Amino acid sequence: MLKHGILGLLNYHDMTGYEINTVFRDSLCYFWNARTSQIYRELQTLEQNTWVSKTCVPQQGKPDKNIYTITETGRSELLRWLSESGPNVVQRVPILMKVFFMGERSREENIRYFEGLISCCELFLHGLEAVPAHIENYADYLDDGEKAKYWQMTVDYGRRSLRMNMEWAESCIAQLERDGEK
Repeated sequence: MLKHGILGLLNYHDMTGYEINTVFRDSLCYFWNARTSQIYRELQTLEQNTWVSKTCVPQQGKPDKNIYTITETGRSELLRWLSESGPNVVQRVPILMKVFFMGERSREENIRYFEGLISCCELFLHGLEAVPAHIENYADYLDDGEKAKYWQMTVDYGRRSLRMNMEWAESCIAQLERDGEK
């Protein structure tokens, strides 16, 4: 799916690998993690598939800059992916895999786990506060401001998801504390 994220970004604007990494850090990282090395590796694969082209721009006193552009073949692949039928609801939820087996630990350890989850979600939620400004900045790349509404929808999903995780963790803590009183 990383390849489609990169194609989507390049569909908005030609970018260097560094710029793609920056956009990921400022926006997509809230729902899709990608390390710098993964992005550069994926760019090589996209180029081999002829989904992107690379233009080398010589620079003085610095390494040459590679600017990536989506090709017509790449745009066709992006649109094919976007047209896949039905939503892809992922069933892999690492938190739930861990919680399923947490009966092997003490109640106190598990309460601390859920408290940590709440803190992590609060931190992530706080990080989302900067995203509207990023959306505004990156919207300048678009030829159609309507597209930025979908970015805002993504942020809304992230906020709701984080709040749901916090509410669920609070419920788990309450249940563990009630069970501990018995």
